[in-house]
Amino acid sequence: MKKFELVVFDMAGTTVLDRGNVGDAFIQAFEQNNIKVERAEVKKVMGWRKIDAIKILLEKYHPQAFANEKELVEKIHKAFIENMIRFYESDPDIKPLPHTEEIFDRLKKEGMMIALNTGFTRSITDTILKRLRWNNGAKKIDYVIASDEVPEGRPYPFMIQTIMQQLKITDPKRVVKIGDTEVDIEEGRNADCGLVVSVTTGAYNRQQLEQSHPDYIIDSLSELPSLIL
Repeated sequence: MKKFELVVFDMAGTTVLDRGNVGDAFIQAFEQNNIKVERAEVKKVMGWRKIDAIKILLEKYHPQAFANEKELVEKIHKAFIENMIRFYESDPDIKPLPHTEEIFDRLKKEGMMIALNTGFTRSITDTILKRLRWNNGAKKIDYVIASDEVPEGRPYPFMIQTIMQQLKITDPKRVVKIGDTEVDIEEGRNADCGLVVSVTTGAYNRQQLEQSHPDYIIDSLSELPSLIL
């Protein structure tokens, strides 16, 4: 019997190319509401459910604005969603990261299930899936969940637990979690995944990822099969 049944992949920066575009949309959303945030600050909250990331940034760096205008969170979040959907619908460079689809195919041939989870809302997620033609019934992906479909996003384990329930997997030790941020690692640990893997193709570099102690750090998804098959 194979050791793992399911691999849960993050999206932007893990399976989908991100050249800092998510951070750009975040910064722009704040600027549209007359608030300046530094890119380094934004990078620290990549991977979080975006409305939670907005709250973190406002409470830490702009507490007066957060305290005085609670609806500001929703306004920034709405602007971010609009910015991201516009980007994913129109940018000519949107594509899977190298080796992503061949790894999906390889794992499927080995009898493993593939799931995606993300800090994005469902509306952004569906825009990406449509653009990459990952929603066309080809069965590359067994399940996709967005952070607004569970009570709490990362680092809480709810997205992974929901995926397991939907795919009828009862043992989290047979689940692999892979992502490009610190909070992906925390999510995998909180879900008690059997293997937690980080990849350096997104928001965090190797040194930053090492601080959160994933089981493995890889530089490309092409390295993943040797760890789990």
